[in-house]
Amino acid sequence: MKKTILFGGSGFFGPIILKKYPDIISVGRTKPPKELKNKHIDIKDLNNLKKLDKINFDKVIYLIGSSDHHKINKNIKIGVKHNFEPLIKVMEYLKYKKIKKFICFTTILLYKNEKPGRPVSEKNKTNPYKNNYIFSKHLMEEVVNFYKNFVPSIVVRLNNIYGYTKLKRPDLVPTIMQDIFKKKKISVWNTKPVRDFIFAEDAAEAVVKLVNSKYIGVVNVGTGKSHSVSELTKIISTVSGKIIKSKNIPVTGPYKLLTNVNLLKKITNWKSKHSLNQGLIKTYRIMKDYFQ
Repeated sequence: MKKTILFGGSGFFGPIILKKYPDIISVGRTKPPKELKNKHIDIKDLNNLKKLDKINFDKVIYLIGSSDHHKINKNIKIGVKHNFEPLIKVMEYLKYKKIKKFICFTTILLYKNEKPGRPVSEKNKTNPYKNNYIFSKHLMEEVVNFYKNFVPSIVVRLNNIYGYTKLKRPDLVPTIMQDIFKKKKISVWNTKPVRDFIFAEDAAEAVVKLVNSKYIGVVNVGTGKSHSVSELTKIISTVSGKIIKSKNIPVTGPYKLLTNVNLLKKITNWKSKHSLNQGLIKTYRIMKDYFQ
């Protein structure tokens, strides 16, 4: 993975990629976790990326952005500020660089999901106007399309990624895990939704295989298997010994979203190494050490 840089190495997913691939260079205003040995290039302002002129790179993994749908859905300006504007600044710089591949991440929720229960593929229609969060991710895809003649890119429509982190996250699994170690009573809004949950370590391998592929375009990244939130909470309850209750609050997203990942497998010959049970147990054991 030499000649590859990664924007956003201090977030949730970035450190997991960097840990697995120590040759990848971290780029950004915040250093990755101190235990990582990757080289880091300090960039305080995306308007001035000239520091990167000294780096010999031809592949870019872009993880800058916000997945906090709660905040973005309350204020579209947050989505524009964190998901749209930074991407334009980076693409303007890359426009004049001869790179082999750029990869960024949007969301599987862009799909219309007209027939719940039938897996959505890259050929399915999208509906980017469901809410502020999804629209902000759509804007990212439009930026990539605008620069496609200059920057060969892959847009990953990412499923529900989960894994260990010290950060406070809006995602389901990190929220449950942190509640388990901090609270006596743990609950989720609803246990009925069905999703494709992908372990971050597996997702990291898929991303690196994509970056090294010849593919350009949109691709779904997930396991191709779906589980209910009820299944997920039962696994976490079993390993932790804590009861997780459902508040039975209606959710705004689809109750059943299945994903077709045949294209991903065709491009990369990748498949997930961790079952949901294995990934959640590993996440729990690692996060347990954070709170001791």
